[in-house]
Formats: sequence, C-alpha cells, structure tokens
Amino acid sequence: MRYFLYIYALMLVFTSCGIKKVTSEKPVNSQDDLAYIQTFHSAIRYKVKGQLNNAIQAFDSCLIIRPTDDAAAFGLSQCYLQLDNKTKAAEYSELASKLDPDNIWYTQELGYMYYNQGKFVESEKCFAKMVKAQPNNVDWLFAHAEILKRLGRQNDAINSLNKMEDQLGVLPDLSIQKFELYVSLKQDEKGIAEIQKAREVYPDDLGLIGTLVDYYFSKREIAKAQSMLVELVKNDPSNARANLALGDLYYRQMNKPEAYKYFNAAFQGTGIDIDTKMSIILEMYEKQVVVDKELIELADLLIASYPNDAKGHSVKGDLLLRNNQKEEALIAYKNALKFEENKFPIWNQVLMLEYELLKFDDLYKDARACSALFPTISSVQLLYTIACVQLDHFQEAIDAADMGKDIVVNDPATESEFYAQKGDALFGLKKIKEGIESYEKALEIDPTNLLTKNNYAMRLALSNTDLTKAARLIDEVLASSPKVASFINTKGLIYFKVMNYKAALEQFTIADELDKDNKNYTEHMGDAFFQLGDTAKALELWKKAQSLGSKNKSLTKKIQSKTYVDPEY
Repeated sequence: MRYFLYIYALMLVFTSCGIKKVTSEKPVNSQDDLAYIQTFHSAIRYKVKGQLNNAIQAFDSCLIIRPTDDAAAFGLSQCYLQLDNKTKAAEYSELASKLDPDNIWYTQELGYMYYNQGKFVESEKCFAKMVKAQPNNVDWLFAHAEILKRLGRQNDAINSLNKMEDQLGVLPDLSIQKFELYVSLKQDEKGIAEIQKAREVYPDDLGLIGTLVDYYFSKREIAKAQSMLVELVKNDPSNARANLALGDLYYRQMNKPEAYKYFNAAFQGTGIDIDTKMSIILEMYEKQVVVDKELIELADLLIASYPNDAKGHSVKGDLLLRNNQKEEALIAYKNALKFEENKFPIWNQVLMLEYELLKFDDLYKDARACSALFPTISSVQLLYTIACVQLDHFQEAIDAADMGKDIVVNDPATESEFYAQKGDALFGLKKIKEGIESYEKALEIDPTNLLTKNNYAMRLALSNTDLTKAARLIDEVLASSPKVASFINTKGLIYFKVMNYKAALEQFTIADELDKDNKNYTEHMGDAFFQLGDTAKALELWKKAQSLGSKNKSLTKKIQSKTYVDPEY
C-alpha cells in the first residue's frame, strides 16, 4: 500500500508539470485555428507560472473554440487538481478520456483520480486497460493489484503481483502481499510457500521472518516462531533486528530474563535506529507499574549509543520517575536539556521535580531560564515566583507575580495563586496591609483553595495580625482536611500567638506525629515547651530542629540564650 501511494504521489507531480497532448496536428488554416493556438499557449504559460485561474479561463476559451479538444479538457483537469477541486478535476479528466479514448495518459490520470475518490470499480477498468496496453509497466501492475484487492478479487490481485514479479524478480514486499492474499483465501500453505521462496533470496529479511512469526503466533504455533528466530540469531548474533524480534517473543511469554538478554544484544547491535529502540522501551514502560531495573539498563545502552540525543536521557527520566527515584530522574531530565533546551515537556519535568524536592535555589535559576524561553506559559512564571518567595527575594517575587497574572488565560486557580504568592512576598517585606489585600484578592478569585487559606492564616499568625480571622480561616481548612500536618501546625501557631500554649503544643504534637522529624514542627514544639516552663525539653527540640535544617535565623539565639525569641525567616 505504501508503494502504491508513493507511485500515486509521483504521478501527481509528473502529470501536473505539463499537458501530455498539446495542439491538433491539423495545419493552421483559419482564424479559429490561430485563435485556438494562441489561447492554448497562453493557458500553458499561465499554468507554468502557477496562475491557475487565468489558465482555467484560457483552457475554457479553447473548449469554446474546439469543443472536442481533449488537450484543453486535460489541461483543465490538471489545473483543478492543483487547486484541490477533485470534483472538477475528475469531470474534465473524464471528458479528456472520452474525447481521446486511445490516449493512455488520460486513462492513467482518470484511473488514479477514481482511486483517490474511492471509486474502485471505475478505477479498475482504467488500470485493466492500461496494463493491457503496457503489460510490463510494474507501477500500473502494482496499482492494479491494490485495487483488485480492495474489490475483493484476491486471485486477480495475485495474478497482477505475479506479473510484476516476472518483471522485477522476487521481492519481500510482493511476497508478503501475496502471502496475505492467499491467507485471506484460506490457502495458507500457498502463502507460506511464497514467503519461503522469498527467504531463499532474502534469508535474513526481518519482514519475511516477522510475517511468519506473526502468522505462527496467530495460529498459536509458538514453537515454530521461536525456532525460526533462534536459528537466525545463532547464525547471525549481531543481527539487531532478529535479536529484537526474539526478545519481543520471550517478553510476550513473560520470560523476562531471556527477553532482556536479547533486547540487550539488539540495543548493542546495529541495524535499528533510536526511534525503534525508544518504542521498545516505551511499550514496556507503559505496561509496568514498577519499572524493571533491566529496562533502565536498556535506557543506559540507548544513551551510550546516542549520548548527544535528548531522547535517551528523557526516557530514562520517565523510567526513574515511575519508580519514584526523583533525584535520579531530575539528573536524567537535566542531561536531556543539555541537548534539547527548547522542549517544554522536559523543562516542565525538571521544574516540577525541583519544586517537589524543595530545591528552590535550582528552581529559581531554572524557572527564570525557562521563562525566558517560554514567556507566555503561566505555570513557569508561577514556579519562578514561588522560588523567589522561598528564597526571600520578595520584591522580585512581587514583580514576577504581577507579570504572571497578566499572562494567565481562563485559569482562575493559577491567577489566584499569583495573588497568594504576591501576598506572601508582601508579608515578607512587612507590608501587612498590602499583603492582606493580595490574599483577599486571591480568595475572591478562588475561594475554595485550602492552601491559600492556610498560608493566609499562617501569615496573619506570624505577623500577629487579626488572629480572629486567622482562626476562622484555619477552622474552615481543617473542616475539609483535618489530617494535614501543615494545616494543624498553623492552628497551633494561632493558639501560640494567643498564649494558649497547652493547646498549641497539642496541635504541634499531632502535626509531628503525621509528619515525623519536620524541622518546623519540631521547633514549634520546643517553643511551646519553653512557654510551659520546660526549658530542657525546649533546648532538646530546638537543637534537633537545627540539625534538621531549620531556616529560622533566630534559632541559634534561642539555643545560646536558652530563651524564646520570635522567628526570623
């Protein structure tokens, strides 16, 4: 089928370049003859220049002068074909062929045009006439066979392919087509004989082997399929395609050790390109909940063969990410970006992993670089804004948020998040009033966002501002999500600010039980113990928070002075 379409594409190119039959051979002996010739040549010039509408008008004029002129009709069909007006093109092709039924080129044009319209009965009549006129034309024989196959005339299609084979010799593609036709006629043995005949000429052709392997699989004759491939690999160990086919066979049998052995051989051999190797990896990846280490090793072999191609690094990142190996996946994706920095899906994976892994220094640098490449993608700008807030680049965060919310399109949640991040930055600059306004705007746009409510409540608590509102906000959050440690911690902070230290300690302890060894919850428990008079326990927890990596700048002061100091983030 691919061969036929290729032939048809070539036919369109060649037939659109000119008119097969030009003027009548009659001598010029009248004004009408002279007018016709001048008009016809004008039409040809217009067509060559691509001025198709002018050419159509000129060819129409030729038909007015000579209504039986097939050349003008054919010219019109070519012009309409170039304008993709298949209906008109077919109309004038039919007219040209009717006016000069002996012109085989008109018949060819009409045959291909009928095929393109799905009129296979009419197309077959044209090709039957063509192959009768030129029985050695292999292009026409192949096209005729394809049409006969579509009409369900398998035996006739086989005969046409046989005639083509007489001209070209045995070819794998032709033998496979005959095999399929014989199988459709339930003459399987004849089909197998065709494949075996072709294998005598092309013993290592994977298409021929694959055809038989697929056939034996369909008939559940697994042993025959397997033995063919084993023999081929034994005779040619470096045959990557045969190794690949045998690996696939074992994989279907759920024999992974043998499958990966042959896949490894295939990936180290020659004869298969990077896209084929990628497709093998991705096919197995899609079926595995936890990715086999052997599959990751195949990705390493792919990278070894194509070290400067982003595809191998990227697919390795996908495999590692499925196994929740986020640090390793991040490295693979970053390696991919070295060779393909304009692929946003890879950038997106990098930025999201940096965010999830709390690598805010890297996120800040990479999100800024990505936003320069993709300035209209709001999610990138949002991650850049978040990184700025986390690194205390508050004014930069405000500028980034203002820019980001202006590029959001029909995405209230993202727009709301920009206002929330801006609110965080404003609170960080001690601009409490402006921070409140920004958070209020965020909740006006998306009043259901629990994280925004929690962060707003926490900011109010840390700044000792409107604690009543802070308590109301966090109660709304906990009513929907009572088991989230960060939300419970915020509730504890509010109790702490109103000096209900016992209730605060209860909340901090619950949060710590849900998320063990969190540096913030550990430090907060120490604060509560201090306020309840247990300085020793407070020091123990403060030191633990310090070892866990607390960012509170006042933590060292608390430990050295053995007294509570307000946090400085």
